[in-house]
Amino acid sequence: MVDPPPDDKGSRSDKDAAAADDAAASGVGPDEPAAIDELTDSILRAAEGEADQVDLSNVDVAALLAERDEYKDLAQRVQADFDNYRKRSAANSMAESDRASGRLAEALLPVLDAAEAAFVRYPEEVGPLLNQMLAELKKHGLEIMNLESLPFDPEVAEAVAHEPGDGGEPVVTEVLRSGFLWKGRVLRPAMVKTKD
Repeated sequence: MVDPPPDDKGSRSDKDAAAADDAAASGVGPDEPAAIDELTDSILRAAEGEADQVDLSNVDVAALLAERDEYKDLAQRVQADFDNYRKRSAANSMAESDRASGRLAEALLPVLDAAEAAFVRYPEEVGPLLNQMLAELKKHGLEIMNLESLPFDPEVAEAVAHEPGDGGEPVVTEVLRSGFLWKGRVLRPAMVKTKD
């Protein structure tokens, strides 16, 4: 321990030495902030001549430890609440972003319908453009449903025309208007023709 610089008398005051000795004898460790603040105030008062001796006999260490634990628990709860808020905020932000991009994808559906109609008339000219556009949209979550020759599923398609068949399970024979998935959920069901 380094002694403080000598004062006018050339040595540490007896009051300072007594305060430091009392603090060491109290058994209060450096990890108790409230106790440290109280001891610091007592030492400063003693050094200024306001008190002859620091009295630590009335310090309730158990109460100080309980108070410290209470504040520690409070700080941990506040930290947990903040972490939960941050996670909720990030999830809400992501959900809002998905909804906004879903609205954009829905707005593109008439454009895709027009491109498919142009493809029927001019397959060689429109085909590469349509394929590239669908590939890019798929990277971002918009997928066209290929339902032709698959069993009819009312969750993803609307049957607007029906042909009689052998009486088995209905199968999609023709897609009249494409259906689309947005990030795995049905954005628009397909309009199809079915056959039993």
